[in-house]
Amino acid sequence: MMGYGMYGDLVGFFVEILIILLIVGVVVMLLNRSNFVGSGNNERLMKVEKDVEEIKKAVEEIRNKLNEI
Repeated sequence: MMGYGMYGDLVGFFVEILIILLIVGVVVMLLNRSNFVGSGNNERLMKVEKDVEEIKKAVEEIRNKLNEI
């Protein structure tokens, strides 16, 4: 395999590393913006847990009313 000279392979290696870091940075930025990672996810999880508890209470009330009938 023919090389590009003394510095060609080294420069190419650094360019590839920079491209990989750029792609990883863009992915992390998009994940943070979508609230997939971080405190936004905790807030969403707490809302879902609260909704689940409310649904459980509603189902229990309906079950009790059906048992009375």
